[in-house]
Amino acid sequence: MNFIRRIVSIRISHPTISGLWYAFLWMMIGALVLSLLLQSNMLEEQELSLYTYIVHSIAILFGGLVSGKRAQMKGMYQGCITGLIYGILVFVISFLALDSSVQFATWLLLLPALIIGAIGGVFGVNLNKR
Repeated sequence: MNFIRRIVSIRISHPTISGLWYAFLWMMIGALVLSLLLQSNMLEEQELSLYTYIVHSIAILFGGLVSGKRAQMKGMYQGCITGLIYGILVFVISFLALDSSVQFATWLLLLPALIIGAIGGVFGVNLNKR
């Protein structure tokens, strides 16, 4: 039985990579929920951008939380790095998918990603101290 657990359970040991993994997992769950709400006419398309920002904020918060918990120290740093990389990856993916131009306002969206990731990292480090 332990042999099967060792094969099936994969643990990402680097705090930033594990935080990014969980952030993208929460982003996919949030995108699924938003698409189901949009499909069932409980959500209008005009409100979609607000809820998309909320989903990304929650994803970055949980990503920073996981990276801070895995790092066990310097949670603010780990959360900032996780938020920054998540923001850059989402920015690059949206830039390539929508074929839009790079503007200064889109780069300003990295600042909230840094702050939310840092908050998640601080809470993640403090989860270990119980």
